[in-house]
Amino acid sequence: MSHFDIATLRKLEPVVVCIGSHPGIIQSMLDFDFLAGHARPSIAAIIANGRSIERYFYGEREVVIPVYATAQELPESLREQANLILNVASGRRVLANTQAAIEALPNLVGGSIFAEGVPERHAIQLQHIAESRGVWLSGPASVGFIIPGIVKLSAIGGIEARHLQLSRLLAPGSVAVVSSSGGMVNEIIRSVATSGHAVSFAVALGGERFPLLTPEAVLLAAEADPNTKAIAYFGELGGEDEYAVAELVKSGKVTKPVLAYIAGSVSDLFAVPPQFGHAKAMASRKAESAVAKTEALNAAGVHAGKTYGEFIAAIAALPKDDHAASEVDVKTIVRQESGLFVNGISHDKDNDVQILGQELLQFADENSFAKIVISMILGKQTRSQELEEFVDFCLRLLVDHGPYVSGAVNTMITARAGRDLVSALSSGLLTIGPRFGGAINQAAATWFDGVEHTVIPAELVEELAARKQYIAGIGHRKYRADRPDPRVQRLLAFSENLPKRSYTNFALGVEAETTAKKANLILNVDGAIAAVLLDLLHESEGLSKAELAQLVDIEAFNALFVLSRSVGFMAHYFDQRRHDEGLFRLSPKDITPIEISEHN
Repeated sequence: MSHFDIATLRKLEPVVVCIGSHPGIIQSMLDFDFLAGHARPSIAAIIANGRSIERYFYGEREVVIPVYATAQELPESLREQANLILNVASGRRVLANTQAAIEALPNLVGGSIFAEGVPERHAIQLQHIAESRGVWLSGPASVGFIIPGIVKLSAIGGIEARHLQLSRLLAPGSVAVVSSSGGMVNEIIRSVATSGHAVSFAVALGGERFPLLTPEAVLLAAEADPNTKAIAYFGELGGEDEYAVAELVKSGKVTKPVLAYIAGSVSDLFAVPPQFGHAKAMASRKAESAVAKTEALNAAGVHAGKTYGEFIAAIAALPKDDHAASEVDVKTIVRQESGLFVNGISHDKDNDVQILGQELLQFADENSFAKIVISMILGKQTRSQELEEFVDFCLRLLVDHGPYVSGAVNTMITARAGRDLVSALSSGLLTIGPRFGGAINQAAATWFDGVEHTVIPAELVEELAARKQYIAGIGHRKYRADRPDPRVQRLLAFSENLPKRSYTNFALGVEAETTAKKANLILNVDGAIAAVLLDLLHESEGLSKAELAQLVDIEAFNALFVLSRSVGFMAHYFDQRRHDEGLFRLSPKDITPIEISEHN
């Protein structure tokens, strides 16, 4: 049973996930969306390796499309919304990545496979997978599917905006175009347009030996589509699909006019029929020849032309579409060069600053400083009150830890050297790293990897001990298991009401192992902040595992320390300038000279 239904597709708001990257095809789909007046691009994400975004144009405006490594890494909301896929990856990878997408996208309706050379057994497997999930697929070797004004999937109709306009693909017509050949489907679409008609929908079935979408399924869909008044069908020698088409017409299941042309009659002039361009286009038996299939179609009541000219003339003779007979207004999309940077944080709109899509004054009026901080770190406005309160507490908690740490010392020395505020602050900030201030992000990486890979805390502790490696976020000079750090207790309280609390529980599991070895190897402030922040971002804010991994990778977890401690460093700068003790110098007794042994 076919799941290819035009009525469903006409009602669809297309949300496409593109498997692989093909800039020409992707840009053509965005041009179609823009020219058709859609509010937003239909392509929501690209699954590929390499960059985290790709840049395209939507009309004259530059847009970015997010890139994910796998279908499973797509945000949960997008997995729910996605309803179409386009696979432009290589043929050998089609089965694996299409199956992964079908399994990851619960509301998927259909898709198209662009690649040629998909192994035949892979195509057969994929057909079974798609059918079991109620999904239709065109291809392999398909240039896609189009409903004028509604959805364009792949290269069908052309990859330049003017091609789409000249082929009248922005407003619905009455002629359905069905073709086994990708090149010919575009040729026929153009012929339909130049003859004073327009297309109701068009689909390239694919030129491989085992196409996933059959002519029979598409003709039945065209018969059920009230917008379609006639069907233009292009086939080739090889296979017996056309006999199924003939039976549909003969049995009365398809009553609308079917105009057909079967290419390859020249093969009858050869003692052994040659292989045409597509894998399927070879007649191994007389019944598969173009001449035999043309005769069978005509006998069943199909208008099957013996020449391509007859086929086009039959299309031209169909009743005209009134709206399609007018002159085509070819819009020119004027594009600037791509910007030097992509920025999702702020921009000017009518000379007013917009931050995260909100006017600056409104943004400042409606949000606390903590919410502004975490929203700007994440690159989107947050919604969780718990997260906002936690960030506010962290910013207050981390502001200073005495004048003894390297960052404060550097700041004070620079101040006493007579340098300015920015120089002193910079010298303090430059000491932040793996030994001072960078432990929050390191701890976040440890907790995230532990939960993601279902690591047993005891095994993690033993593994790192064997490597003589400290565990970031564990250990304190003053506090012990029997005298816990009150700051840590306050931090952990922010995750107490979360249903899962996976990262906090993992960190506490590690602490249970380390304190059994030594009482002061407790979860410290850095480790607690990392664990609770991971839990709040995941459970309260809804960030995916992939988004959390990215935040760890870009060191976002250190941002709270850097921002808060900057206030402390500046305070020490002002304090030293007020005291004005002059240039700081070490005395000889502060430096212990060593002598290099001759034996070393």
